[in-house]
Amino acid sequence: CTANFLDTIPAPLLDRLAVIRISGYISSEKFAIARRYLEPEALEATGVPPEKTEITDAAMRRLIDEYCRESGVRNLKNHVEKVYRKLALELVRRGAHEDGAEMSDQIVVDGDSLSSYLGPPAFTTERIWEQTPVGVVMGLAWTSMGGSTLYVEASVVDEGEGKGSITTTGSLGDVMKESALIAFACARDCLRRRDPESDFFQTSRVHIHVPAGATPKDGPSAGCTMITALLSLALGRGALPDLAMTGEVTLTGRILPVGGIKEKVIAARRSGVKKIILPKDNLR
Repeated sequence: CTANFLDTIPAPLLDRLAVIRISGYISSEKFAIARRYLEPEALEATGVPPEKTEITDAAMRRLIDEYCRESGVRNLKNHVEKVYRKLALELVRRGAHEDGAEMSDQIVVDGDSLSSYLGPPAFTTERIWEQTPVGVVMGLAWTSMGGSTLYVEASVVDEGEGKGSITTTGSLGDVMKESALIAFACARDCLRRRDPESDFFQTSRVHIHVPAGATPKDGPSAGCTMITALLSLALGRGALPDLAMTGEVTLTGRILPVGGIKEKVIAARRSGVKKIILPKDNLR
């Protein structure tokens, strides 16, 4: 049997199963599957003559990245069939099914016209800034849809003697809130060693926010991203452009390995990131 989550399987049953974890398809694999298997099936099912229609490579890649980002190909299959059903209807309206009918033009679905067949994209670009401002760093996360990039934003909301504290927002779970507290302590210690005269964290009330606010988030892997965002704010310097990172941080400043590396790297590539920082223990 197959399952997307193990959490909902009763423990006595799970104990009697051999669990084989299979990572999802990456975009290039989904593209090859669509061209090799899904498209021919859709052509046969809809009766569309292959020589009279075409989905360009750009349209297929946009279909995968903006409409069917989940790790499987079932939804991709449905979307390819939907496009070809509409192409079949368009051919019928042009009279292509009639005996002796000639069509001078081939119907081509390209990246620009794809939305006229499928509507607005389900997913938009995850990249908000080309160059992140001071206090903002891109992190990497694992989701049930594969991987995604997320931003950690840090800002000063109040200053004054003895006001050093931290507030978090963004639908964060308990583990992620704890990561923010640990990151605050580590960033404070790091700044003390780098600039002993700075009292930024003693006199600043810092607010950390992780968009999108309506999406629940949890897990420890944003720890090093939060530290970097806090130090960026304290030093007044932006992070490197095209940079993303992931890693759990401990109170003493050690970076621990995290899971979902493949999916996170794919998400970084999708967002055009050129530099990724991963925990050293993930080297394997």
